[in-house]
Amino acid sequence: MKQTEAIATIGVLILAAGASTRLGKPKQLLQYQGQSFLRHTAKIAIASGCQPVVVVLGAQTKQLRSQLSDLPVTIMENHDWATGISSSIHVGLEALQTQCHMLEAAIITLCDQPLISVRLIQQLVEQYRLKGKRIVTSAYAGTVGVPALFDLTLFPDLMLLQGDVGAKRLIHQLIDEVVPVSFPDGAIDIDTPLDYERFLAGLKQNRK
Repeated sequence: MKQTEAIATIGVLILAAGASTRLGKPKQLLQYQGQSFLRHTAKIAIASGCQPVVVVLGAQTKQLRSQLSDLPVTIMENHDWATGISSSIHVGLEALQTQCHMLEAAIITLCDQPLISVRLIQQLVEQYRLKGKRIVTSAYAGTVGVPALFDLTLFPDLMLLQGDVGAKRLIHQLIDEVVPVSFPDGAIDIDTPLDYERFLAGLKQNRK
């Protein structure tokens, strides 16, 4: 699959509505390669060729909107973000279906997995086409999770998620329908200032 090839029937949903309470500042604005996590993730999604790309904001919408203003993404505000991640999934899936009436599937991802790549997103799509399964997930640290692709037939199940329950719940419920794609760097979890310091230290170490 060529990087420039448009995949106009598979959307990307970027969840970025959280308040980052443990970090003490918006996680979405942490810097990686000279840009914010949020902008970096959005640009990766766009470069993958998948369309449309929907970003769900919530806690810091005014601050974060400027990070995306010049990018071809749809920005949605989740006014119920404080009820948990499921509400952002609902808002995002509805927007994707409104944007694309021929939608086949959606890739759900977060903005705090900075080592996500164009290649990873395209591998999720390739495995979806190749294996014919309804879920294609990233595999890391002995588990599976997002970024993950969900077939359109699973949208009703995703819309039933409640509270602070994300797509991983559905992945484990339907584990027999899951195709994993290796993404070791998906294990990086940045929730605290120490997590971010370790992430930056790891980048410096890898450059040596």
